Amino acid sequence: MVYVAGIVVLVFSLAVEARIGNSSESGLCTETKECLLYNLTCTGEEYEVRHYETTKWVSADGESVFMEVAINRAFWKLFKYIQGENDAGMKIDMTAPVVIKTKDSTSIWKSSAYTVSFLLPSTFQHSQSPPLPTDSSVYFGVMPDMKVYVKSYGGWLIGLTSRMKSRSLRESLDAVNASYTKGYHYDVGYDSPMKMTNRHNEVWYLVEGEPVCPAAAE
Repeated sequence: MVYVAGIVVLVFSLAVEARIGNSSESGLCTETKECLLYNLTCTGEEYEVRHYETTKWVSADGESVFMEVAINRAFWKLFKYIQGENDAGMKIDMTAPVVIKTKDSTSIWKSSAYTVSFLLPSTFQHSQSPPLPTDSSVYFGVMPDMKVYVKSYGGWLIGLTSRMKSRSLRESLDAVNASYTKGYHYDVGYDSPMKMTNRHNEVWYLVEGEPVCPAAAE
């Protein structure tokens, strides 16, 4: 197995202990049938800690000076895949959230690469393999069992907010000497472009070692 953009790429016959359920089980997913579920380890004002079980994803890469352009390029490759551009001509249900691997060193002056990933529906998380993409730049991967530091926010996920929110979460983690994977983070979006209000986005950093739980509000 090899690591590609933070997701382990391997043969899909491997058993995966995914926690994906009906969106009614989560208050975060409002437009899809199925949603990525998690166990909450602890929560506070600045961030929370979650545990996610191993899950399968389909991914594509995009590159541009502008985050929005890069994400859009990768997103449409994946959207075409779930709309039937696969060897079975099968339409696949959209799930939530969409996860984007983003380098912390992105700049408004330099082109950067981003990896956009769609969560595969529960049907394809266990014994049944998903149809193969007809676009060779679309690929499958597995996100391993992990704990993440999470900061939530509303509005729109764009380059400026990605940089601001990820920096804010890093500052909160550094203030309590938390260990986390440095160099990149995950931008996470739960809503379609058509949803205008009550949008939900997140930034994730992978926990290293034992998580540092935020202090409870007094």
